[in-house]
Amino acid sequence: MRIIAGKNKGKKLKSFSGNDVRPTSDRARESLFNILSSSVVGCDFLDLCCGTGAMGIEAYSRGASSVTFVDSSRESIKLAKENATSVGLNENFVLKDALSFIKFAGKAFDIIFFDPPYAFNGILDILTAVKENKILKAGGTFIYEHDKSAPTLEVDGFTVVDTRKYGIAVFDFYEE
Repeated sequence: MRIIAGKNKGKKLKSFSGNDVRPTSDRARESLFNILSSSVVGCDFLDLCCGTGAMGIEAYSRGASSVTFVDSSRESIKLAKENATSVGLNENFVLKDALSFIKFAGKAFDIIFFDPPYAFNGILDILTAVKENKILKAGGTFIYEHDKSAPTLEVDGFTVVDTRKYGIAVFDFYEE
């Protein structure tokens, strides 16, 4: 696993051994950031269920002004922090489940990337909480990564503006 582009291009990141955590592939990450393009520059980026931190670190490498890493696993936060520190990013690591974080974030984000375990079935609760707690800035994008066998869901108050498939991964792009 490596950083695809930006100021840290080519930097190798640590990953978990085994198959318990499924990082987004380099190819899918590259495609996602090509879609996001210049909207990443200067944005506040939330890597929700961050795992290794690769998405947030990619955003930082491409010019995000702040990145917040959230995960409910101590091991994930530890690894994300090691990876982020290796590129000079030393802030905003939160050990909390996604829903709890959203309810008490106290900050809004331009881009929220949400990559829970593929067995997760609470996306409606997450998007409802995002809307109720106003943590997505006006004009912002919420990206939900899920398994291709799970349907893209319509959610009141959000519009699915794009859906992209990369192998077993699907990215749904929501805007308010």
